[in-house]
Amino acid sequence: MLVSAFDYHLPKELIAQQPLADRAGSRLLHLCRSSGRFRDLAFRDFPGLLRPDDLVVFNNTRVFPARLYGRRRGAKAQPVSRRNPAARSFLTGEVEVLLTRQISPDPPEWEALVRPGRKIGVGEHLCFGADELQAEVVARGEYGERRLQFQPVADFFGLLERLGHIPLPPYIGRADVPEDRERYQTVYARERGSVAAPTAGLHFTAETLERIRARGIETAEVTLHVGVGTFQPVHSTEVEQHRLHSEWYQIPRRTAERIADAAAGGRRVVAVGTTTVRTLEHAAGNGGLQAGAGEADLFIYPGFRFRVVGALLTNFHLPKSTLLMLVSAFAGREPVLAAYEHAVRERYRFFSYGDCMFIE
Repeated sequence: MLVSAFDYHLPKELIAQQPLADRAGSRLLHLCRSSGRFRDLAFRDFPGLLRPDDLVVFNNTRVFPARLYGRRRGAKAQPVSRRNPAARSFLTGEVEVLLTRQISPDPPEWEALVRPGRKIGVGEHLCFGADELQAEVVARGEYGERRLQFQPVADFFGLLERLGHIPLPPYIGRADVPEDRERYQTVYARERGSVAAPTAGLHFTAETLERIRARGIETAEVTLHVGVGTFQPVHSTEVEQHRLHSEWYQIPRRTAERIADAAAGGRRVVAVGTTTVRTLEHAAGNGGLQAGAGEADLFIYPGFRFRVVGALLTNFHLPKSTLLMLVSAFAGREPVLAAYEHAVRERYRFFSYGDCMFIE
């Protein structure tokens, strides 16, 4: 299966650069899997599209300020600005680090992406802030990532909150601002660990959640800490050649029980976001969905047989991306690309801060 089969034309101006003032003010494209028909709605219509016996599952992961700007030890200290992550130029000795995966809490050890990558080798020492946070590069990974071991500090995540930046995706062509700490986060986020938001959840407000519960619709939560692997480009020519990086997940016992009850009763499971889909379908593929934690590395593309999820709320995804392949596996490549072409014509907003689709 060719990766090029999942391409589509997207005018740059449709990539949302800012969140809407009102989370629930997004548009919603409603796609029916069986007929391939779609219609234009508003996200506020979403609670009314649910069935009374649905089970809606959310990913409660929380984004942390995972991007750090600092310098190589020995380089002259300079003020660090909120750089655009898409920028390619660096001052002498300046470094950018994106923490992607925690290896050990004590001392803090992390996998990370670093820039400028070619200049930062094993044994290099990096300094952040007024040198109150320091790390040594102790290993280099298969894909160019580095393993950083930080010097022990009393409150590592407290320092990250003060020194770090929200890791907005590179297609948002601006530096992060303080408001992104709240808006690039779902209202139900609790479990810290993601470097990217589960963006389908960004549309929900406390009022929307209350409307769902007021209809007696059951909800549940899982945790999947979103890593950069979910969003990395597919460099292979054929879909089957791509390998997806694993991401840590956890399914609470209460969630597993509710999913089992829904399955026994023939009720629909509605996944909020592709990360929720990957969590549930990965767990279900290991001898039946059970409560517990693990590493999800399931790559879903057309031909996959879904065992758990019956409906999906999702944002619009990048051309030739693994997320677009997942959505195409769920609803069919042709109907999905037709819906995307319609969304382009109708000037929907795309990607993380953009509009959404509900597929049932």
